[in-house]
Amino acid sequence: MREAQILVVTALGDVTADLVVEELYGRGVPVVRLDPSADFSRIAEMSARIERGAFAGAVTTSTRQLDLSRVRSVYWRRPTPFTVPQEAETSQQRFAIEQSSHGYLGVLRALPGAWYVNHPARNRDAENKVLQLATAARTGFTLPDTLVTDVPGDAVQFAAEHEAVVYKPVHRVHLAGADGRNRTVWVRTVGAHELDDSIALCPHLFQACVPKVADIRLAMVGSAAFASRIDIVGEHLDWRQDQSLISCSPISVPGPVRDAANSFLHAFGLRFGAFDFALDADGRWWFLECNPNGQWAFVDEATTHAITQALADTLQKGDIT
Repeated sequence: MREAQILVVTALGDVTADLVVEELYGRGVPVVRLDPSADFSRIAEMSARIERGAFAGAVTTSTRQLDLSRVRSVYWRRPTPFTVPQEAETSQQRFAIEQSSHGYLGVLRALPGAWYVNHPARNRDAENKVLQLATAARTGFTLPDTLVTDVPGDAVQFAAEHEAVVYKPVHRVHLAGADGRNRTVWVRTVGAHELDDSIALCPHLFQACVPKVADIRLAMVGSAAFASRIDIVGEHLDWRQDQSLISCSPISVPGPVRDAANSFLHAFGLRFGAFDFALDADGRWWFLECNPNGQWAFVDEATTHAITQALADTLQKGDIT
């Protein structure tokens, strides 16, 4: 009988996934890598059946065949989005894109008995910032005072009550600039004098600014915790804006933080999460957010290697309970 396979769903050039795939290949574990919007109808084809209560079928590429009933585990990373239909597209093209998105991804999300890291439906739920902040507070993390509002007066009052306040989008969004390149809205400090009636247009997220001495990226693989301290050259609130300025080093994880992270993952049904914290001068870890599908290949070499090993282990074992 053929050994059960591991499916990796991601785009070409995903360095984070590359490390895990390379580790699995080195162990001799059979891996099939797919980027559905790029591969299907070009180099891959799929046929799935549900008959007499059983799910079966295959995905076939030029070099491999994936038995859909025997996928041990799925590493769902960051596949290329299916093209959003444009006004100029024909109704037939619009139909094909919508059917491709829901058909191909629908099958890959429904593999019986597969161990997902993470299932995309769980990722989607956990990406909601308001829900994750409420869950983080309930599971024992320390959080900065937070306000989500579309009431200008409430925003002004919140800013006046705190020494420093930061603004964050409720949901991270990429906006096309005049040059066609994507732009994003970074975390930044705001003063009460900047808050006007435009706040009434949509919800805004404000938090008390933590007087941090460093940032921390914590990767949880199941109950295993791997953390890196992130130091940055100069005064920069959001280290993600220029990663050439950061340096990373391993840091031990306090027991209460580990316990809260485990409870958080359990609440969302996640098997992996990348948590961001602000570290203050007293050594307190302030929860900022959790990306259920976050990057980790940029941290220090020792921690990157440990995370790679842990993810390969859990994908190789699958659900053995």
